[in-house]
This record gives sequence, C-alpha cells and structure tokens, in this order.
Amino acid sequence: MSLDSVERTENGYLVNSSDWTEEIAAELFAEEGIEPTDRHWDIVRYVREETLAGDEPNERSIMKAMSKLWGEKATSKMMYEMCPLMPSKQGLKIGGCPQSTRKGGY
Repeated sequence: MSLDSVERTENGYLVNSSDWTEEIAAELFAEEGIEPTDRHWDIVRYVREETLAGDEPNERSIMKAMSKLWGEKATSKMMYEMCPLMPSKQGLKIGGCPQSTRKGGY
C-alpha cells in the first residue's frame, strides 16, 4: 500500500488510521521534508500508540517519554530540530492519526 492509495484529509492526514503502514509513514516523512532517524521513528510510534489508546500526547509528554527511552534529556530545541512544524502535529500526521484540535504545545 502506498500513500497514493489511501484517503487523506485536505491537510494530508490519513482518513482511516488503520490504513497506516511504515511504508506510508516513510512517504509522509519525505513529504514533510524529514530524513527519518531511529529517533524520528521513536516519536512517531509513541505518538501513534498513545493516540490510538485514547490519549493524544502533547509536546511535554513526548519529551518526557523520549528522555526516558533515549536515556538523555530530550529538549524542546531537539524536538523542533527533528520535527520543525511541531513534534506532536507531525508525529500525528506521519503516524497516521487524526489531526489535532489542540491549541499550542502544552
């Protein structure tokens, strides 16, 4: 399955999160202009798992979870260097989740 074969919103989010695959995520990373590292994938997987469990993570919770996972303090600067348009929003989009309606990063 490729990005061309799934339904998307006008902002590029997947309509059905069940259509998501890592191949589609790789295409979304490219579309966002991001060359993904293992840490990018960690963010996307975390955001996807939390959102599908019913708890959309904000910037603070993402940094806290990544700090624990990576064994070093994840800073806001680090997160925005990786995901310039906001880690939670780009994480949701690349993770195949619905677009956030939340305002701000916290």
